Formats: sequence, C-alpha cells, structure tokens
Amino acid sequence: MNTLNLSTDKKKLLIPAIILIGACSRLIPHPMNFTPIAALGLFGGSYIKDKRMAFIIPMAAMLFSDLLLQITSGTGFHDQMVWVYGSMALVTMIGFWIRGRQQGHNIVIASLLGSVLFFLLTNFGVWALGYYGYTASGLAQTYIMAIPFFKGTILGDLFYNAAFFGSYAMITRYVPAFAVKKAN
Repeated sequence: MNTLNLSTDKKKLLIPAIILIGACSRLIPHPMNFTPIAALGLFGGSYIKDKRMAFIIPMAAMLFSDLLLQITSGTGFHDQMVWVYGSMALVTMIGFWIRGRQQGHNIVIASLLGSVLFFLLTNFGVWALGYYGYTASGLAQTYIMAIPFFKGTILGDLFYNAAFFGSYAMITRYVPAFAVKKAN
C-alpha cells in the first residue's frame, strides 16, 4: 500500500502555489505595469528543478490569470500576448542563472535584467505590430512612449520578486512542514 508523505507533497506544491497566488494578484487593482509577470518567470526558473516545468507552471498560471482577466474585465487577451509570454520565457532563463545562488543581490540584478528585457521585447512587439509605423523613428517613438510605464515594471518586478523569494525563504525556514534540510 502506498502511503502519502504529506511533508514531501507539501514541498512540491509550495512553489507552484506561490506562482499561482502571484499570478492571481494581477486581478487586484494596481498601478500601470506593476505586475508579477517577470517575477513569475524568474522565481519559477530559479526554483523549479525540471526545466520544462519551470516554463510550464508560470506560463499556465499566467494563462489562468489572463483567462480570469478576460472574463472579469475583457483585458486578459490582447495582441501583445506573444511578446509578453516570450519575455516571461526569457526571464525564466535568467532564473536558471541564479539557481543555487538566490541571495538578495543576485535576485535584484536578475530582477532588473528581467525588467529591461521585458521592456525591450514587449515594446519591440508594439513596434512590430505597426503602432508607430515600421521605421526607425517609429521604433524610437515606441520606446520613448513606453518610458513612463517602465517605472511600474521595475518597481513591480522588484516588489514581486521580494515577495516570492522572501515568502519562499521564510516558509522553508520557519514552517516545519516545509523546512528545507541543508546538506552538511
């Protein structure tokens, strides 16, 4: 007879639970671009051991929150989704870079890199869809028009990364059922 190891099962669910809760926070009113999108990828890439699942779990949580946003406000699905999800995938790879080195300074650097990457890629997507014309000046205009939103991206990424990584660290340190045993 198989027995269920609650301690192990809880540990396996902690990271996806943090990611899902973070994704659902998009439903709460927030300042423009102050969202957990890049943080979902960074946290998942940093802690989910199976690299395929490190992409799938944050993307699935994001898709779930997009579906809820679509149902509740009509804003979940839009023409920029491929660029947003592509950015999230690249930020997940930044998470791979900090695996095993989840110290504060590495998380801040990775968060800022993720913010810049998200800014560059998603706004390139705006230009690629022709919002400001398919010229060099249109591309420049796209990035210029996006500058006011960049502050929200940076602050949101820093906040949510602190919340995700900090929550995980606190739970795995102080909650016995989730305590991570360190090798000697």
